[in-house]
Amino acid sequence: MSALLEAGAPEGSVFLLMKEDQAVQAEALEACSLKGARKKACECGPDATIIMVGKGAKGMLPMLSQLRDPFPESLPSSPEGTGTRTPQSLSSKSGTVPTTLVSSPLLMACSSPASAQNGAMPNEAIKDHSLQRGNWGNQIEFVLTSVGYAVGLGNVWRFPYLCYRNGGGAFLIPYFIMVTFCGIPVFFMELSFGQFASQGCLGVWRISPMFKGVGYGMIVVSTYIGIYYNMVVSIAFYYFFSSLTSVLPWTYCDNPWNTPDCVSVLDNPNITKSVQPPALLGNVSQALNLTLQRTSPSEEYWKFYVLKMSDDIGNFGEVQVHLLSCLFVSWVVVFLCLMQGIRTSGKVVYFTATFPYVVLTILFFRGVTLEGASTGIKYYLTPQWDKILEAKVWGDAASQIFYSLGCAWGGLITMASYNKFHNNCYRDSVVISITNCATSIYAGFVIFSILGFMANHLGEDVSSVAEHGPGLAFVAYPEALTLLPIAPLWSLLFFFMLILMGLGTQFCLLETLVTALVDEVGNEWILQRKSYVTLGIAVAGFLLGIPLTSQAGIYWLLLMDNYAASFSLVIISCIMCVCIMYIYGHQNYFQDVQMMLGFPPPLFFQICWRVISPAIIFLILIFLLIQYETITYNEYQYPSWAEAIGFLMALSSVICIPFYALFYFRITDGDTFLQRLKNSTKPSGDWGPALLEHRTGRYAPTIPPSPEDGLEFQPLDPDKAQIPMVGSNDPIRLQDSQM
Repeated sequence: MSALLEAGAPEGSVFLLMKEDQAVQAEALEACSLKGARKKACECGPDATIIMVGKGAKGMLPMLSQLRDPFPESLPSSPEGTGTRTPQSLSSKSGTVPTTLVSSPLLMACSSPASAQNGAMPNEAIKDHSLQRGNWGNQIEFVLTSVGYAVGLGNVWRFPYLCYRNGGGAFLIPYFIMVTFCGIPVFFMELSFGQFASQGCLGVWRISPMFKGVGYGMIVVSTYIGIYYNMVVSIAFYYFFSSLTSVLPWTYCDNPWNTPDCVSVLDNPNITKSVQPPALLGNVSQALNLTLQRTSPSEEYWKFYVLKMSDDIGNFGEVQVHLLSCLFVSWVVVFLCLMQGIRTSGKVVYFTATFPYVVLTILFFRGVTLEGASTGIKYYLTPQWDKILEAKVWGDAASQIFYSLGCAWGGLITMASYNKFHNNCYRDSVVISITNCATSIYAGFVIFSILGFMANHLGEDVSSVAEHGPGLAFVAYPEALTLLPIAPLWSLLFFFMLILMGLGTQFCLLETLVTALVDEVGNEWILQRKSYVTLGIAVAGFLLGIPLTSQAGIYWLLLMDNYAASFSLVIISCIMCVCIMYIYGHQNYFQDVQMMLGFPPPLFFQICWRVISPAIIFLILIFLLIQYETITYNEYQYPSWAEAIGFLMALSSVICIPFYALFYFRITDGDTFLQRLKNSTKPSGDWGPALLEHRTGRYAPTIPPSPEDGLEFQPLDPDKAQIPMVGSNDPIRLQDSQM
C-alpha cells in the first residue's frame, strides 16, 4: 500500500484496509501520512482505514462509510486469491472510480451498533475515538479538568463573602435552589451540546448557523477573562517567590514602603503583650476595614510595594517589572501545560485539581481549632429569614452560579467536545456541579471559622465584622500567616494553592480559544500546527496583559472583572437555551441526547431546559440591571468614562449575536423573508456526530453534490449496476451503486 501510494496511485483510486492486527494498522496510518500521494483523504476507523487518492477523494469518505456493511464474507474473492475482493465501480465526473478492497477476515465490527463505554449503551463494538481531534486519555482527566475549570479563586474569596454579606446560612437556601433549577441543567446542556457535535464553541452552532454569534460572544468573554485572570495568577506567583525567605516581607513595618500608620502584630507592644491568635485575627479584621486608621504591613506591602498603586485609573505610571516578569512566567507555564493540547493538560490536572483540597483541609483544621470559630460557623449555617426575602440575595446566588460553574464561557462546550461520543455526560454534569458547590461551602467553613474568631476578639457579632476588600487573599491571609510557626512554609503552600486554582481555570480558557480557531479552520495544516496556534494566543494574551502590570493595573483588572463577565454571560446563556429548545426544537435535541447516552434527558431536565432555566436566567438579567451600582475600589470612585469602557467591554460580546445573525441572514438563499429566515436557522448539513460510526438514524450519511470533490450524485435506480448485500437468512439482495 505504501509503495503504491508513493509511486502515485491511479486517479480516483479507493482503498479499504481491514486492520486485523497492529502491523496492518500501522501500515494504514503510514500510508495516510504519505506526502508523495496526490489529493488524498483518509478516514481511520477502529477496524478499517479508507484511503482515497485522486480527484474526488474527500467526497468519497461518506460514500465508503455506507459501503462498509454491504461487503460480506460471501463476496467473490479475486481469482488470484490474494485476499483482494472483486472491485466495484463508482461513477464520477472524471469517469469510473476503481475501488480496491484489501481485506482479511471480513465483516468489519465498525458496522455494528455503537455503544457507550460508560454504561450508556451495551455491547460496544467500536472504539469511541476521534483520531483527528483526539480524546481525553480517560474519563478522570475530563472530570478533573472540569473541576479545575469550575473551582477557581472565586470559590475561596467570592462565595464566602457573598454568603457572609447576605445573611450567612440564609444565602445557602437560594444558592441551592439556583444550583438545582439553573446551574446543573445549564451545565448538563453545555456538556451534552459540545460532546454530541465534538466541536468547540464555534463549531457547535452548525445546529443553527444564524446563532453562531453566540459562539463568538463566548470567545470574547473567554478572551477578557483569560487576560485579567492570568494577571491574578501572576500576582500569586510573585507572593509565592516572595515567600522564599526566612522572614516574610510583610511581617514588620520597618520597610522603605511602610507609613507611620503601619502597625504589626509582632512589633506593637500593646498587641504582642499576648501573642495569641485572637490578636492576629483582630488585626486581620482591621486590615480588611479600610476605614480604620491602622493599616497592616500586608496591606501596605500590597498597595505600596507590589502594586505601587496610582491615584487614578487614567494614571498608568510605570510598568512594574516584577509583575511583568511573573506575568511572563504565568503564560509560559500555561503554554507548556497546553503545548500538546489535552494530552498534556489532561495529565497536569491530576495535580492542579487535587492539591488545593489538601491546603484547604489544612486551613480548615487550623481554623476550627481557633477560639470563637464555632460562632462564625453557627452564623454561617443558621438562616436569617429577613435576608432571604431580599431580592439581592437571590440575585447574588444566581450570579454566583454562573460565575462559579463557568456557564456561557465556552469552556464547558470545549472540554466536553473531547469526550468520547457515548460518555455519560449527564453523570459528569451532576458530579462536577456538586463538587464545585461543595468546594464553595467547604471554603466557607474555612473563612467563617476565621470570621468567628475575628468577632470573638472584637467582642462583636459576626454580621458586624468588617467587610473584605478585593485584596483579601493578598492582605488578610498573608498577615494571618505571619503569626504561624514556620510562616514562610505556610505562605508557600497557600499561594501555591492559589496558583494551581488559577491555572486550572486558565487552562480551559486558553484551550477554548485554541479549539475554536482550529475547529473553525479545520484543515490538516492547522491541525498539525496546533502548538503554534497555542503559542500565538499565549503571546497575544501576554501582550494584552501588560497594561495590567502598570501602577493603574489593579483598577483595570477590577473593571474587567466587573463588566467583562457580568450581564453578558446571562444574555449569552439565555439565547443559547432558547435557540436549542425552540429554534432547533426540544424534541430534536432530546433525541440527540438519547442517541448519544442511550436514554433521553430526565423529565426534570427537560422541564428546566424548556421553561425554568431560561426564566431564571431572564430574571437574573432583570435583577442585574435594576441593582446596578457604580463600581468602586475601596474609597476610589471610578470616573464615568471608565464605566463607559466597562459597558463597551460587556456589549462587545453581546453585539456579536445580532451582527452575525444579520450577516448570515443576508448571505442565505431564499426568495422571501420567511424562507431566508427558515434557511438561516435550520441545521447545516454537517450538523451531528463528528464520526461516521455515530451518524445513524436521521444522521445517516448522505452524499450531497460537491463541485470541489468533482462528484455528482443521482437517485438510486434498481435496474442499474448492483452491489450484492446479505441479509441474515434471506437471499442476496441488490442495492443500487449508480451515483
